[in-house]
Amino acid sequence: MGGLFFLASTWNILLFFFQCMKIFRVFSHIIAVLIPVLLLCMSLSYTVISQQNVGRIFDKTRQLPYSKVGLLLGTSPRTRKGTASEFFQNRITAAITLYKRGRIDYILASGDNGSIHYNEPIYMQQELVRLGVPPERIVLDYAGFSTLDSVIRARKIFGQEQFTVISQRFHNERALYIARAKGINAFAYNAGAVGGYAGARVLAREVLARVKAVLDVNVFKRAPKFLGNRESIPQD
Repeated sequence: MGGLFFLASTWNILLFFFQCMKIFRVFSHIIAVLIPVLLLCMSLSYTVISQQNVGRIFDKTRQLPYSKVGLLLGTSPRTRKGTASEFFQNRITAAITLYKRGRIDYILASGDNGSIHYNEPIYMQQELVRLGVPPERIVLDYAGFSTLDSVIRARKIFGQEQFTVISQRFHNERALYIARAKGINAFAYNAGAVGGYAGARVLAREVLARVKAVLDVNVFKRAPKFLGNRESIPQD
């Protein structure tokens, strides 16, 4: 009896092993198909977004068309290590450059204010004022929780059919893609790029961000997280 029980147990173990192998082979085939599809989607999304900005994205202020409002996209003023963020500082510098050279009259500082301990629009306002921009020339958008939210709210909440986006080039390209898909006449001015590990990490993350942008615009038709009442930007 003991021998029969051992044989039955061994047989059951073998059956379980073979079933696991079959399941593993099925998943392997699925993964083998999904990985190329995912890579293709990432490549196409990146290329499409990069190529739709000809004539609308600028490094030189003299080439940039005038817009009443510059949409300054938010980011944290500090890195995870607590040091000053180059992304933040370079965007602030770009916004001030456009204002002082007369390419924009107002700065719409749009960012995340999802916590009482974190307020990107206020951080941007404080730095802009510290560097000489009059407070009355700064408008705050506290519900710019994503690039899509900031771009759409600039028109639907703040009434701007044309504006200049201010951020790093990779970010500007995605913002302009969203603007174009929504029928907004937007341009962009590139803030200084950031190198090193911080720059590489953000660029790597941008690959997936572009896939999400394409899906949000064309498949999910995503709306901003929060709209609310219309707000006005003064007429000069």
